Formats: sequence, C-alpha cells, structure tokens
Amino acid sequence: MNEQHARRTRARTECAHPPFTVARGVSPLCAQQPPFIVKKNTSNGEEKFEGYCIDLIDEIKTILKFEYTIYEVQDKMFGSINTTTKQWNGMIRELVDKNADIALGPISVMAERETVVDFTVPYYDLVGISILMKKPEVKSSLFKFLTVLEGNVWGCILAAYFFTSFLMYLFDRLSPYSYRNNKEKYKDDEEKRDFNLKECLWFCMTSLTPQGGGEAPRNLSGRLVAATWWLFGFIIIASYTANLAAFLTVSRLDSPIESLDDLAKQYKIKYAPQKDTSSMTYFERMAHIESKFYDIWKNMSLDDTLSDEERAKLAVWDYPVSDKYTKIWWTMQEAHMPTEFEEGVRRVKESKGSQEGFAFIADSTRVKYATMTNCDLVSVGSEFSRKPLALAVQQNSPLKDQLSSAILKLLNQRRLEGLKETWWNKNPARVSCDDSERQSDGISIRNIGGVFIVIFIGVVMACITLAIEYCYYKNRKPNSKVVAVKEYSSKDSIKH
Repeated sequence: MNEQHARRTRARTECAHPPFTVARGVSPLCAQQPPFIVKKNTSNGEEKFEGYCIDLIDEIKTILKFEYTIYEVQDKMFGSINTTTKQWNGMIRELVDKNADIALGPISVMAERETVVDFTVPYYDLVGISILMKKPEVKSSLFKFLTVLEGNVWGCILAAYFFTSFLMYLFDRLSPYSYRNNKEKYKDDEEKRDFNLKECLWFCMTSLTPQGGGEAPRNLSGRLVAATWWLFGFIIIASYTANLAAFLTVSRLDSPIESLDDLAKQYKIKYAPQKDTSSMTYFERMAHIESKFYDIWKNMSLDDTLSDEERAKLAVWDYPVSDKYTKIWWTMQEAHMPTEFEEGVRRVKESKGSQEGFAFIADSTRVKYATMTNCDLVSVGSEFSRKPLALAVQQNSPLKDQLSSAILKLLNQRRLEGLKETWWNKNPARVSCDDSERQSDGISIRNIGGVFIVIFIGVVMACITLAIEYCYYKNRKPNSKVVAVKEYSSKDSIKH
C-alpha cells in the first residue's frame, strides 16, 4: 500500500515540471463513443485507441513533450454521483481516488463535477441534449394524383361525363334549332359543328382542360347542358387542384414531433435518456427544482402568520409554477431508461414509425454520430442544456494550466477544426443515404411519376390508333378508285 502511494506521489511530482509523465490517461465510456475515442483490435491482437480525443492528446503531447498510457475504466461511465451514497462512479471516481491524472473524452463540464475535479478550457463547441427518433417514412405513390379523390367520386365523375355527352347528343338530335336539323340557317357560318355522339364526347372531355371545348351547340337546350357541364367541371377542377396541393404538402410535413414540448404533450411515443448520464441528471435536477418551488409556494400560502392581505396576494386559481419537467421525469421513469446507448438506439429502430414507439434523449454528439451512420434515424428539434466539453484533471493539479495552454495554442492554429473535419465530415464510418430518403422542398418523381406514365399510355394508344387508321384506309383505297373510274367511265360514255 505504501509502495502504491509512493508511485502515485512520484507521478504527481513529475507532472509538476515539464517534461512530465502522465501516469495514466483515463478513457472510460469514451472508448465506446465514436468518433471521440474508438477502441479497435490490431492484427497482433492488441487493443488500440483512435479518434478525435486521441489525436487531441497526441497534439498536446507534441507541444508539452510527455508520454502517456491510456486505460479504460471498468464501469464505462463518464461520472455521476449517487444521490444516496454521495459516491461518484466512472472517470470522475478515478480522478477523485487519484488513480489517474487525466480523464480523456467528451466530458461535459457540470457544476457537480467541478466540486471534485478541475476542468481545462473547452476543446470542443458547446454540446447539448438532442432527441433521436426513427426517420418518418414518407409514403409515395406514382399515381398519388389519383388518390386525391376517392374511387366512388371518380366513378361519379365518369358517369356524369358519359351521361352529359349522351344528353347533349340527344338534344342536338331532337332540337329543331340544332345545326343538324337546321343547316340552311347556319350555312353561312364559319363554324359548322355537327354534335354527333363522338363530337359530344370530345367536347365534354376538352371542356375540363384549359384548352376549352371549342364551339358550343347552336340550340338553346344544348347550350344549357354545356353551361351546366362547364360549371360542374370548374368546381371539380378547383377542388381537385386544392386537394392535390394539400396531399403533396402534408406527405412531406408529416413530422408530429419537433421538440421536447411536443414529446411531453403526447402519449403514443415513450421517451427517456440513458440511465446515469448527464442527460438523465439534467431532467432529474429540473424536476427537483420544480418540486422545491412548489414547496416554497405551498409553505408561503399556508403560513398562519400571514395577514389576510398578504395571504390574498398569494391566492391564485391555478398553480403558478410549471410542473412540466416533473411530468417529463415521471414519464421517463415509466418508460424504463436504457442502461446503454446501444440499447436506446435499438429501441428507436424497433419503433413502428415516427408517430409511435420510442424517442431516445441523449448527448447531441452521440445522436449526431448515430444519424451519420444510420439512414433510418433522425435528430429532432434543436439542442438544449448546452455545455462545453473539456478534459478533467485532479483538483489543484498543475496539469490544468498546462493542458489549457496547449489547447488554446491548438485552437489558434485551427488544428481543432482540422480534427473535427477528419472525424466528422471525412469519417470512414459515415454512410451515404439515398437521395430519395433526403427531405426536400420539391415534389419527388415517386409522387408525380404517374403523370408521365399517363402520357406514355396516351402516346402508345395514339400510335395503335394511327396504325389501325392506316390499315383501314389502305384496304379501302382500291375500292374507292374503282368506283371513281366506273363513275367516270359511265359519264364519259353518256357524252359520247
């Protein structure tokens, strides 16, 4: 025991004057948290650490001229305090027990931790808490424009089309004022349109398009039918256009959860942070503060020493202090907090969709890495409870100022930005998601592609019709020539 104490004392003494030796640099949970620290096995079977923090300590090593040895803490925790025993765990416990000189990793600077350890200047941007959810699956359909109206509505429109066309043909045939029955009256008109059944079908169809139906029937009864059809078509087209725009917009905006408040207002999606983490501590503390405010207000309201006037000033119809975090904390406890980060991610992936399942609340850097390596996950809302990341050392350790000086030097040289570029934007574990899975403000081909299929079908039908017309005309042409020759021959013989 005395020998171990002497070894620790010697390590601390050597650390006081550069070049010094860092006896042990601690890398607990961070070893399991890419991209800051990643533990890998080499071809020789040895463990190797790499990542943002490893490159950072190597840069500091170059500046301060020291050697270090990294080991991983057994419980793989950053460090939280047990409210019952008042004992720390994880990296903070190792520093408190003086088993290590530096706690290396993405450690959040928290007030509780600062009471037992010292922190260097931040080496990373402010990091908050984010919500990890399953990415919404936007349902797409090539013929989405047909789903705007229900099938029975389309059937009624089709029936109205054929009925109106037949009615217009019937009125044109029976009315004495139609072009068919009164050709002498309209012989000088430029437009001579005979509304047979084929022409009526064409007129009603083109009337629903911006092109228009062309010349209307001559008879008043036929024009009344046409005017009624025009009014019907205007209402149908306007309703269809409005609903189509709404359908395409809603399908892209179907994301019911946008913040922590949205999570708190619903009940279908369970949510919780990882147990014994800074995220859990944040919600536990906020709920405790609300409880304290409630006790203060209750004690003031029930104080018998107050006068009637003073008591009246405290009288309210509703409780004046929000209990938002109290309800959130209770819901989190009911949802059973994951004991590991991987468990939380697995529960999110097993969710049925973005409207029911599980939402994981965790450190934003871990959430960012999870979304960077999984195309089916998404970070929801903005960060909250942002705190800096720094290296932790023992209280009153001379390493604090030396490490802080090196970090500031690297910051001025923009080396930290280079590390961020290497381990985030150029990380080999980063996956490239399909363009179809990326949300955009435009309408995708998956929702509007059916229109092009309709054009293709129309062109194919036109080609088939052209072939039929050509074959029909070709087979009929010789007969017409014979008739013409015979007629000419008979007339010529009569003249002679």
